[in-house]
Amino acid sequence: MTGTAHDFLAVARSAAGLLRDPAVAARWTGPSALPEFRVSGLAGHLAYQVLAIPRILARPVPHEPTIPLLEHYARVDWIDAGPDADINVRIRRGGEEAAAGGPEALAAEVDAVVERLTGDLASAPDRAVRIPFWGPWSLTLDDMLISRMMELVVHSDDLAVSVGVPAPALPASAVETVVDLLTRLAVRRHGPTGVLRALSRAERAPASIAAF
Repeated sequence: MTGTAHDFLAVARSAAGLLRDPAVAARWTGPSALPEFRVSGLAGHLAYQVLAIPRILARPVPHEPTIPLLEHYARVDWIDAGPDADINVRIRRGGEEAAAGGPEALAAEVDAVVERLTGDLASAPDRAVRIPFWGPWSLTLDDMLISRMMELVVHSDDLAVSVGVPAPALPASAVETVVDLLTRLAVRRHGPTGVLRALSRAERAPASIAAF
């Protein structure tokens, strides 16, 4: 198993623990910290980052070009899309569909998939994989797992804030991988000077260096 796969599983287990928190069930139908997302839909979107992996692994090796991870983020539609854009409406709808069985069923499904992936990722080669609706390109499996790990880390914090519990603890190596990705995306979005100032000179820092 690669280090990336190991970290992905650790973050997935952390997210699964958050989904089992009673505070999530208690606020299931209420609004989340994200615009237009209910807690249920946000929980479903969080879970999807784990639930999608077996489906991805089950697909044949794609014929589409395999591109670097940063190039993937240059191509996806959702980065600059507003809350009412079709892609974000589809993401929210998908989250609600994943959560339709309720909090206990969703948490149990994620637990089962994490257990399954513990074996599957141990023997999976770092081959090309893809999510079809993204577009006509592929990623390596490790890059796909990094992209899902980033989603898990960011949305675990979103969900924790939404239900009033602390953000889950995460392995240092997983945090480093996600922070590295977000920093590279922030540099592309804001330029190196703005990011460097935000990290080293508060008096000259820009108002935001958000990656998205």
